Amino acid sequence: MTRLRKKAFIALFLFTLFIFGTMMGLRTLKPSDGFSDLAPGMGEFVGERGGDRRRPVSNDMVVSPGQPHLASDTKVVFTKSDRDYSIFYDVQIFYYLWYGNPQMDGKYIHWDHVLVPHWDPKIAASHAKGRHTPPEDIASSFYPELGPYSSRDPTVLESHMSQIEAAAAGVLVLSWYPPGIADNHGEPCEDLVPAVMDAAHRHSIKVAFHIQPYKGRTDLSMYDNIKYIIDKYGNHGAFYRFRSTTGRILPLFYVYDSYLTPPEAWADLLHPAGAHTLRGTPYDGVFLALVVEERHKHDILAGGFDGMYTYFASNGFSFGSSHQNWKAVKDFCDGNNLLFVPSAGPGYVDTAVRPWNNHNTRNRVNGRYYETSLQAALSVRPEIVTITSFNEWHEGTQIEKAVPRKTVTRLYLDYQPHRSDLYLELTRKWAEHFNKEKDKWLM
Repeated sequence: MTRLRKKAFIALFLFTLFIFGTMMGLRTLKPSDGFSDLAPGMGEFVGERGGDRRRPVSNDMVVSPGQPHLASDTKVVFTKSDRDYSIFYDVQIFYYLWYGNPQMDGKYIHWDHVLVPHWDPKIAASHAKGRHTPPEDIASSFYPELGPYSSRDPTVLESHMSQIEAAAAGVLVLSWYPPGIADNHGEPCEDLVPAVMDAAHRHSIKVAFHIQPYKGRTDLSMYDNIKYIIDKYGNHGAFYRFRSTTGRILPLFYVYDSYLTPPEAWADLLHPAGAHTLRGTPYDGVFLALVVEERHKHDILAGGFDGMYTYFASNGFSFGSSHQNWKAVKDFCDGNNLLFVPSAGPGYVDTAVRPWNNHNTRNRVNGRYYETSLQAALSVRPEIVTITSFNEWHEGTQIEKAVPRKTVTRLYLDYQPHRSDLYLELTRKWAEHFNKEKDKWLM
């Protein structure tokens, strides 16, 4: 019996030693030992109905002083004398260039936004009316460090690109209207796009287009819009594209308020057999629709879109923006070969322009709301995460630098006790975390 116990002990010891050695060997494996090192975002991107999966592509690369650029699909790594850092093309941030001031534009634009009345006259009667009077009174609950700036100011653009680079967001998703068209409270600004593209390119940032719901937008006018954008900007070094696993390289477009157009009309544009399809033409792309209500999932699928995004930064405001629904939406997308792009935001407060909308305010809680939102986005293992927003000051979703300010009539919110770059730092922290997590997902 003693001899049997001794043999059993030796066998158990050798087995334990084998397991330990195997585990230690696995721990020393690097991506080059058999796992993919193409991160972040090198998981296959969901694409066309035919199963064409797409991955992000970039013309930007590892940047070292005095060295040529080397191709990279999803991130750019900068090497400078003081630090090494990356930006990530699967972290994409919504950007607005509709602001103006007297120095650059002859008047204030958007900073003097009207107070939007409630649609119910009884509710509207109990709230303030009129418009804001910059520079002391602006249409925001926060005050930008740059003041009520103009989007035409080259120094502003340079500052914005530096901030976005610092936040590690690799793609600027540009709010876009066709030439000569603007939102209800602004001025046409398509002529500013070349300057934005140039400024982004200097920082190795890519630009995707967020097509807004202008009056008269239809599937036919969208065909013209896509053609215009690709013809005019498609050869620019900052123009953002995906590379498909079939070798095709395709632009990425976000379509805001896509639900305003029936899915049958979208199908004419986005289904391969559509009456005026973009598929298989020089103007094909990856098209993402806005999911607001639950039923929009099915409309987006029927319309021939390649995926959906949520945009809104107020958790619970809509079905699409509610964190608790993201797993179900992701499962639906996975099951239908669609891309799901959740949108994380630092908070929400739009009462400076919609004074009756207190119930949708989401306090920033010194950055904790933002981190909770980002964690919720990453928990569904998306291919892309979008940030709402860099500078939508009216809705208080900006991560741009803000400063404390008190005037005779206003006390603005701020990021204290933290510095003005708090949300840039948090974005970089989570972009890097996203990168590491995607490495694990791809193993």
